[in-house]
Amino acid sequence: MSESIVTQSMPRLNESAPDFQAPTTHGEKKLSDYEGKWLVLFSHPADFTPVCTTEFIAFAKAYPEFQKLNCELLGLSIDSTYSHLAWVRNIKEKFGVEIPFPIIADLSMRVANDYGMIQPGASDTSAVRAVFFIDPKGILRAMMYYPMTNGRSVAEFLRLLSAFQTSDANQVATPEGWKPGEKVIVPPPGTTEAIEKRLTENYECVDWYFCKKDI
Repeated sequence: MSESIVTQSMPRLNESAPDFQAPTTHGEKKLSDYEGKWLVLFSHPADFTPVCTTEFIAFAKAYPEFQKLNCELLGLSIDSTYSHLAWVRNIKEKFGVEIPFPIIADLSMRVANDYGMIQPGASDTSAVRAVFFIDPKGILRAMMYYPMTNGRSVAEFLRLLSAFQTSDANQVATPEGWKPGEKVIVPPPGTTEAIEKRLTENYECVDWYFCKKDI
């Protein structure tokens, strides 16, 4: 007797992010609500857990910085809306931090499955720590998966968001660890004629393929 294997489809970079409509702590939300804005959609394994609590506090404190970059935050776990509400209230009472963004209650696991947040090697019933960057046109630009045991760096997400916006606005790339105000990388030339021209342009070049500039 053959055993059928169900393969979970995974979202893909530079394609439309999986659509969703789901209940949240701020009412019903759908992907189209965020059209024209960046969206950071992130999942956590469970409410009332210590690592997740530290992450939500960090996201809440950084929320004004995300807003300055035209970006909204949206959390998700496979818990009920009532659990989310109780946890949000607990964070406010015990830590003095108000969670200003909505949290999806994904009891059906539909959104989690569409985004590949369920990793059988980690858990069949909880979403791992996943993060998805969706641009103002609804295109998935980055995704990251973390284990249950280790918290994420919210500062890195702000850095990456700034890098995306800088690259989009200036048709450049950014080097490792780039931060706003630092030099950016000019795309390498694609022809021999362009190489000769590049070496006469006012860039900071180590060689023809590796040039930086200020913006």
